[in-house]
Amino acid sequence: MSLFTLFGIFALFIILGIILLYKNQRLKEFNDRIASLNLSLEEMDEQAKLIMRTDMELNKAQEELDKKISGLDTLQRLSREISTTLEEQQIFKKINNQYVEELGFERSLAFLWKNLEREFHLYLSIGYTHDESLQIKTAVNANRDYFLGLIKNGSAISSEILPEGNLSKNTFNQLFLVHSFIICPVLAQEGDQGFIFVGTQNTEASITKGDQEFISILANQIGQTLDNARLFEKTWRSQQELEIKVEERTRQLTQALEEVKKISKRKSDFISSVSHEIRTPLTSIKGYAAILLASKLGNLPDEIKSRLEKINRHSDELVHMVNDLLDISRIESGKVVIKKEPLDLKAVAEKIDDLFSEQFKTKNITFGSDIPDDCREVLADHSQIDRVFINLVGNAFKFTPENGRIGINARRTGKIIQIDIKDSGFGIPEDAQESIFEEFFRVDNTINQEVKGTGLGLALVKHIIEAHQGKIWVKSKVGEGSTFSFTLNAV
Repeated sequence: MSLFTLFGIFALFIILGIILLYKNQRLKEFNDRIASLNLSLEEMDEQAKLIMRTDMELNKAQEELDKKISGLDTLQRLSREISTTLEEQQIFKKINNQYVEELGFERSLAFLWKNLEREFHLYLSIGYTHDESLQIKTAVNANRDYFLGLIKNGSAISSEILPEGNLSKNTFNQLFLVHSFIICPVLAQEGDQGFIFVGTQNTEASITKGDQEFISILANQIGQTLDNARLFEKTWRSQQELEIKVEERTRQLTQALEEVKKISKRKSDFISSVSHEIRTPLTSIKGYAAILLASKLGNLPDEIKSRLEKINRHSDELVHMVNDLLDISRIESGKVVIKKEPLDLKAVAEKIDDLFSEQFKTKNITFGSDIPDDCREVLADHSQIDRVFINLVGNAFKFTPENGRIGINARRTGKIIQIDIKDSGFGIPEDAQESIFEEFFRVDNTINQEVKGTGLGLALVKHIIEAHQGKIWVKSKVGEGSTFSFTLNAV
């Protein structure tokens, strides 16, 4: 073989080696790229799995959110529905199968414990036949201690979380004929308490925390509505009892008022009759005394004349008392017609000043009046109001010591004129101020024992003022004087 041939073969091997080396390099690059692609694919696969898991979780969260929104809407409508009634029996009738199904269940029961009867009463049954409901009620009462303990504990239970006890999940499932369930206490503040049960036969359904929250909200709403219904019934019964009592008391008061009117009429008739009977002999006594005092039957010794003067004076006092009694009787019976005409109070005050001027001088009593221009004219019976002023000022004079003060003041409030007759006299004890306007009442003290009176003057004044649709009252403090106030209508 020639050298040229060997060189060619050697060159060929070199070329083949270079080609092989290049291919190996390319193969390594391909393998690296394949490994990198495999790694990327694995990462993409993980990312895809993560995206799928995230999407599933988002879908699940969305489903849960949709379920919660739907449940809240159902609860809102149901709460509004049961809140419209104030009858205990009607509350549970508002809960129908549509609401229960919207909350994700097909069956529901509600029991309330009747303490007097010592048993649970069934108030709601949805998804059960009549016989099934009766069987469940019997079983619940057979296990009353367990359910009473559940109510006392105040917490909801479900097929997912059951407290330790003698009832297992299978027992509940067999008892209530369901696969999954929730039991929540109905805790009313007053009256009977109980529990509400919801369940489903769907084996693929599971109880969530949201489901339990919804049923707890429903149970709370039922408890509040029961409280409202019971409070309304209690209030209604109290109102009925009060109305019966008021009606009975009104009837009694009406009878008593009629009796008082009869007695008052008898009293007025008696006073009127007796007064008239007394006036006749009094007139004769006064007439005979006047004839004797006039010496028409001959001159009389001074001693006899003095006694006749006493007879005459006491006869005048008796006539005055009889007239007061007759006036009171006539006003009470409505026989006196009050003729209201414009009356000038300033003129009345001046007349009183003139009438009592000599008496005021004997005790050095200062008299004054303050009648503003807007208070001068009132609507009143002139003669009757004159008697009011004369009586009140006369009383003030009797009980005001020497160097005292008596005043007449007036003030206006809207259409009402208030007249105050104030003195600096001995005053009236507080416990007697409510009684001084009663007939024949006199304060029991040493002053009244010295000052003569019948106890009719203030009673007559009160009747006259009330006949004018006014009011009269007194404010007084022992040792500081008294203020008698009364009201009349302005012109």
